[in-house]
Amino acid sequence: IKVEINDDGKYDASNALVLPSKKRATKKLRDNNAQAVKLLSKKKRKKLEKIVEQKEKKANRASLLEALQEVKADPHDLARLTQLQATQTLGRRKFMAAEYTVVNNNTMESVAREGDDDDGPVLSGVKGRKRKFQQQQQQQHTRHHHKVKDPSIVQLGELSSSSDEESEEEDEAVEESVEEEVTKEENNSAELKEKEEIEIIEEEKDNASPTQPKESESGIPTSQQQQQQQQQQQQVSASTTQQISTEVSTSNNTTTTTSQPDKKETARPAVFMQVDRLAEVQEARLKLPILAEEQVIMEAINYNPVTVIVGTTGSGKTTQVPQFLYEAGYTSDGKMIGITEPRRVAAISMSQRVAHEMNLTSKQVSYQIRFEGNATTDTRIKFMTDGVLLKEIQKDPTLKKYSVIIIDEAHERSVFSDILIGILSRIIPRREAKGKPLKLIIMSATLRVEDFTENDRLFKDFKPPVMKVDSRMFEVTIHYNKRTSEDYVGEAYKKACKIHRQLPEGGILIFVSGQQEVNTLVRKLRATFPLLSSDDREAAALSGYRRKKLEVKANRKNNIDSTTNNTILPQVKLESFISALPDDGEGEEEEDEEAMVTELDDRDGAVDSDLDLNDDDDNDDGGIVKRGSEPEQPMWVLPLYSMLTPDKQKMVFECPPEGMRLCVVATNVAETSLTIPSVKYVVDSGKVKEKVYDKVTGVSMFHVTWTSQASANQRAGRAGRTAAGHCYRLYSSAVFNDEFRKFSQAEIQRRPIDDLVLVMKAMNLPVINFPFPTPPDYLQVRHAIKRLLTLGALEEMPDSTTHSAPIKKKPRIQTPKDNSRISSLGKAMAAFPLSPRYGKMLALSHQHSLLPYTVVMVAALTVPEVLTETPLDARDNYNDTRRIWQQLRRRWAGSGHSLSLGDVMVLVRAVGAAEYQAGGRQWCDSNGLRHKAITEIRKLRRQLTNEINLIIPSCDLILDPKMPPPTSDQARLLRQIVLAGSIDHVARRVDDSELKTPEDKAKWRHAYRTQDMEEPVFLSGSCVLRNDMPPWVVFQEVEETHKMMMRNVTAIEPEWLAVYASHLCTFSPPLESPEPHYDTHTDRILCHRKASFGASCWVLPVVEVEHPEGPDLYRWFAYHLLMGSVCPMLHTYTQHLHEPRTLVNTVAIRFREQRERLLRALMTRGVTTLSQLTHIWKQHPKYLWKEYSQWIADEDVKQEVFKIWPPINNNTTTTTIITL
Repeated sequence: IKVEINDDGKYDASNALVLPSKKRATKKLRDNNAQAVKLLSKKKRKKLEKIVEQKEKKANRASLLEALQEVKADPHDLARLTQLQATQTLGRRKFMAAEYTVVNNNTMESVAREGDDDDGPVLSGVKGRKRKFQQQQQQQHTRHHHKVKDPSIVQLGELSSSSDEESEEEDEAVEESVEEEVTKEENNSAELKEKEEIEIIEEEKDNASPTQPKESESGIPTSQQQQQQQQQQQQVSASTTQQISTEVSTSNNTTTTTSQPDKKETARPAVFMQVDRLAEVQEARLKLPILAEEQVIMEAINYNPVTVIVGTTGSGKTTQVPQFLYEAGYTSDGKMIGITEPRRVAAISMSQRVAHEMNLTSKQVSYQIRFEGNATTDTRIKFMTDGVLLKEIQKDPTLKKYSVIIIDEAHERSVFSDILIGILSRIIPRREAKGKPLKLIIMSATLRVEDFTENDRLFKDFKPPVMKVDSRMFEVTIHYNKRTSEDYVGEAYKKACKIHRQLPEGGILIFVSGQQEVNTLVRKLRATFPLLSSDDREAAALSGYRRKKLEVKANRKNNIDSTTNNTILPQVKLESFISALPDDGEGEEEEDEEAMVTELDDRDGAVDSDLDLNDDDDNDDGGIVKRGSEPEQPMWVLPLYSMLTPDKQKMVFECPPEGMRLCVVATNVAETSLTIPSVKYVVDSGKVKEKVYDKVTGVSMFHVTWTSQASANQRAGRAGRTAAGHCYRLYSSAVFNDEFRKFSQAEIQRRPIDDLVLVMKAMNLPVINFPFPTPPDYLQVRHAIKRLLTLGALEEMPDSTTHSAPIKKKPRIQTPKDNSRISSLGKAMAAFPLSPRYGKMLALSHQHSLLPYTVVMVAALTVPEVLTETPLDARDNYNDTRRIWQQLRRRWAGSGHSLSLGDVMVLVRAVGAAEYQAGGRQWCDSNGLRHKAITEIRKLRRQLTNEINLIIPSCDLILDPKMPPPTSDQARLLRQIVLAGSIDHVARRVDDSELKTPEDKAKWRHAYRTQDMEEPVFLSGSCVLRNDMPPWVVFQEVEETHKMMMRNVTAIEPEWLAVYASHLCTFSPPLESPEPHYDTHTDRILCHRKASFGASCWVLPVVEVEHPEGPDLYRWFAYHLLMGSVCPMLHTYTQHLHEPRTLVNTVAIRFREQRERLLRALMTRGVTTLSQLTHIWKQHPKYLWKEYSQWIADEDVKQEVFKIWPPINNNTTTTTIITL
């Protein structure tokens, strides 16, 4: 079959599925010249609608005012009517809560009388209703006690004050100026008009407070808003309880709730201890944020052994949590509540505050610090430093006297706080197993709690809940500088001057790094704003800001505006009313009420630069040019640092004199624990002085560096404790974000831990595997153990695997090991609350009645900065005062051994002179002594004296204020004691012959070498040994300034090193000349040896030391026994002996048998001293008789010696050096 298909198309037309080879031509429908239609968003449409609505209102404003004028009431009739503010006051709910008792009593009486004619059920209903109303009243009373009154609602019985009228007038003036500006702008083009109107709308929206509810035109909340507020306030207690009971602490994506643990807790009976507080105290307590969380906090404490409470400064946790525990009955069974504080000032002040709030005496709420305390047997709440509690744990390992321990300010991470938390984490399970649980509460001001909650080694069986309490903080506005200046002290001075001249009343708190900067800034501010005479005080009582403000308000109130016709009104920008002062370029928005400064000064023609707080003002005077002859408001400038005396520290908490602004210049001691009242402005330099410690060399230096972000926020919070404030940071936000670390480093990681390791060893606690919240670096622990081994406080334990069978070596494990244990000397050293090296000095000083001087010496070395280097009050005679002090200290140093004692003798004589003169403040200031240091030394001496009398009852040590200076022999022994405690701090002067190149001569001139450092060290300029430059010295510490400077230097004799640091010396074999001899004072065989000291092998002179162990020691002892040196009674018979010299001649052949018998008898019993020989003769009188008789040549002499055997006498041996 043939199929014919007529196909005349191309090859691609035969298949319908094949695409054409050329694109089909289509017609373009888009018009490129057409304009795009811009779609309006919903937000834009609303803005435009509002603009149209405002235009319509402006157009109808004149007719509306005319219509209102026609229906306006007679002013005479309005005066007789009751004002609306007097009728509607606090709102119905608050009014009923305040006056419900009076109203309801009258209502109930009327209802009861009406119910007499009714049936019985009506009467019972009335009675139940009254009880229900009373319950509601109590609930509302407790719910609203801690509420802060809303200033937007008029109070009961109060009419509008003058300040309210003035603020309304100011607001009206602002509105009028805005209207005038808008009227002028209407003459411009339509586009400009639209932009201006949109800006006005945005500014008005931003200007409205987001926290205040929208009110009606009459200024009173609408009924719908009142109903919403009532519903919200009725749900406050329930929502708060629900929120906090399920509090979630999210740290590192972990969740911690306050739910009860899985194991079943024994029900604690409800106990309530009545506390009679004063009315004003109770009112102040109810304003604290933590009061609202009392029930939730106590539930968490009752059902959890460990609780973490996080509350920023101002929440009231330090003062209120102990009161919660007291009221809950944690002291009802005779136990105490212990609170630890990192600072002594905080422990004293907090105990006084809590005692005042609870209306209790100091016997019940007490404190205990290092040197003093008022704790008694009746104490129930005890504030103390963390070191005091650590000492109590050494005596009472389970803390039987305490039911609760509170670790306050845990975010500061002090060394003793960390070790306390670790020890308490092990005490809690023991107390729980005995049925006497101990509660631990860790309170921190920052949210860095992961070290406590996420540490599995710290809390193994449970996870402590985290309770977060909001603080009572007002809004604090942060201001940054555009540039970060290196001269932060000068910047702080300029900022303080500008704040004082341009801002409203309020205290100023300035943070700098150190004591010297504090005193410098205090002097400059006092010179700039001195105290005025009585004639000028009234004129200067009001600052220029207040005078201008009152003048402007008076002019507005009297409708006087003389400059309206001649002066063009300034262009008003609503954003200028957002900041209290022109910012430093960066910062957040400030409050509206303080923004009036700009408007007031502009209207009075003030110079703009006077109000500018920018850091662009680089003039030398710092903006302190006085305004004509007008007296400026004086400033009450006070310093605050840790070395300040307590009476001067308390001045910052007192109100300043009338008409003066308070200004406190402080170090970081004012960051936490202390609240200075009336502080509204904080000037933060961002600097902090930290003591940096080298873990290997032991060199310490004070390094001024940036503080942490958490500390900077703590400083800013100082301005928001009593009212809204401002914080001016003298650095840029970039520096804050990039160079500030988030949190401060834990103290245990930046200081030597020798004392900590010794205390833990004394308590049999493991150092390596101890559950620290933040463990120290292993390098710190290793070098601390090494120093304690050097001092003799620790000793190496014998290795148990030494005598076992050999095994294959395993790969080296990186886990550190500690094979040391505390020695008997270390136990004596740990008994004193001192550094281990000072404890060793005390432990060795009882041998020659040196304890009184050693107690003074170690107390003076422990307290820092006893001697004042810089006169603080000297003006014109600065150099003369320093020269007089140096001459006085050289007289105190004396001469001979007293001078060789060096700086230590100056301290001993200074303390003795101060005690002799009764330690008056004026005497201390005039002689270059710090009075607070002298007081602390006296307290430490008393404490050490009591400790020594407890350890050595026969010592009978007293605290003698009339103690005479040490004699020359006592000074020599004190030098040896100082060396015994500082054998790892030896320095040798570099001889000029060792310097070959000019570079070495320039670098090492007048320098000393130490064992651990390659850099040269020098004597400080205040050292009394600087002129003598002794070749060998010991020092207490090295501080790095522009050079490495040694502090508290004492000269030593190099041969003493072989006695007191023999384990650090390398000795040669005993020298043949001079020969070894027997010393009757030490009862030892002494020899001369060559020696070198330390790893650097410093060559020592030939020293006389005890003969080393070995056969030669027995040979020389036997020789001196025959020669009568050991026993003087045998000296007369030496001429009848057979050549005793053969005992020490090892190659001698004669008398070999006699020699071997005598040496064998001595070596069998290990006799090398007379004391050992005497002890054996008491038990075996004929010991050594046969061996000795073989050396006697005459038989008659043998019988004579036999009659006097054993040849001992009753003479006692004495020592003239300190023995270890």
